[in-house]
Amino acid sequence: MALLKAFLIGGVICAFVQIFIDKTKLMPGRIMVGLVVIGTILGFFGIYQPFIDFAGAGASVPLVGFGNTLMKGVKEAVDSDGLLGIFMGGLKASAVGISGALIFGFIGSLFFKSKMQG
Repeated sequence: MALLKAFLIGGVICAFVQIFIDKTKLMPGRIMVGLVVIGTILGFFGIYQPFIDFAGAGASVPLVGFGNTLMKGVKEAVDSDGLLGIFMGGLKASAVGISGALIFGFIGSLFFKSKMQG
């Protein structure tokens, strides 16, 4: 049941974002940054963690969840290391996800050739 819930909620999040991409003139990169910022803000106010507890990976895997992870890492690092934690907390908390994206992106680039869109 947890897998179905994660699939449905993650799918709804992705569908809303796709509709937003299709219906606005914003560049996809700006929308992605906006999702990370929304996740950071919702995490800061304690709204996003209960949603993750309910939805599991359906809420933690999309970019909104990445923003929440960055915020939690910065908060923990600032609490333990002071002001220096602002610079290292987010990267430390999300290092596995960032590394995975880089590694699998590189592997994908070995098998597929990108096409420039004009």
